[in-house]
Amino acid sequence: MEIVILAVVIALVAVGLISGLVVSSRKKKQLPPSAPSSTPTITPPAEPHVGDEAEAPRDEARRTIEDAGLPGAGTPVEETPVVVEPEVPELEVPEPTAGRLVRLRARLARSQNSLGKGLLTLLSRDNLDEDTWEEIEDTLLTADVGVAPTQELVERLRERVRVLGTRTPEELRTLLREELVTLLGPDFDRAVKTEGGEETPGVVMVVGVNGTGKTTTTGKLARVLVADGRSVVLGAADTFRAAAADQLQTWGERVGARTVRGPEGGDPASIAFDAVKEGIAEGADVVLIDTAGRLHTKTGLMDELGKVKRVVEKHGPLDEILLVLDATTGQNGLVQARVFAEVVDITGIVLTKLDGTAKGGIVIAVQRELGVPVKLIGLGEGPDDLAPFEPGAFVDALIGD
Repeated sequence: MEIVILAVVIALVAVGLISGLVVSSRKKKQLPPSAPSSTPTITPPAEPHVGDEAEAPRDEARRTIEDAGLPGAGTPVEETPVVVEPEVPELEVPEPTAGRLVRLRARLARSQNSLGKGLLTLLSRDNLDEDTWEEIEDTLLTADVGVAPTQELVERLRERVRVLGTRTPEELRTLLREELVTLLGPDFDRAVKTEGGEETPGVVMVVGVNGTGKTTTTGKLARVLVADGRSVVLGAADTFRAAAADQLQTWGERVGARTVRGPEGGDPASIAFDAVKEGIAEGADVVLIDTAGRLHTKTGLMDELGKVKRVVEKHGPLDEILLVLDATTGQNGLVQARVFAEVVDITGIVLTKLDGTAKGGIVIAVQRELGVPVKLIGLGEGPDDLAPFEPGAFVDALIGD
């Protein structure tokens, strides 16, 4: 009997324990969700994806701070300013001038047909009669050699051919080469004078009519001098042609040469004077002065060119006055040369546009007309297509190998 009573008590205790566990579990399920913590949670900025703007993470973090209600919310986050240095254009390295004419020989050879090859063909005939010699004269005149130089060359060729007797192609080529080089004046000093004095730079004034490529030639000459290790200051004294100063300054900036300029329509003589003054102050080696492309028919403008020369010479003598001529103008270029020579003392000639349609004989004619040498020739539109004139290389290009 006691055993039965004990079993009943144990069963009742077990039922009570099980009921308590069930009630406790139900109460836990009915509890409301926990209240949010008083400490705000800041969401870290997301990692930027490829192609996103670099500032996106920073902007997202700032918005998160404002939304979280932290102290200072709404205050823009200061950003460190980015300083962008101005881009300095890389200076160009001009092509060395030594042997430049030889490298440009193919371009020069384009003008050989009417002169060099034409003469060789005529001289190679079996019978050099009077008609043939007249054709030789016509070939030289057509090539703009000029009357007096043509007569001189023909007489010398006739004499040497008569003495030579038999004429092989190689002998004729050698004979013609020697006579053409002699006619070009191999004894001329063709160096561009840029030495200056002990305390003053060399001063070169560039003159010529409109359309000859004068400003471009001045810029190319600056490249020639820089390639030879000289420091250059440019004087933009062409104040009458629109954008001439800008054009010259662009040429200078390419090789690190500073340009002295004034207002459009300003006094050219004053700008030229200031350019030399700046050249002295900077210790430059050379000052190049680009003058206006004055029409040779305008007497007043030619007088002003003389004024520029006189004003510049207050600093010291001009070392070089270069006349720029367009080789394609032929005999008309000689008319221009005469007028300029009367106003300023031309010391050298620059023949531009000598490739293509130009006639090579103009080199001989202009030297004879002025009694001054061709010092530089332009053979194309490239920045390094201005070359020192070398009579031997010039003739080789005219008559071919």
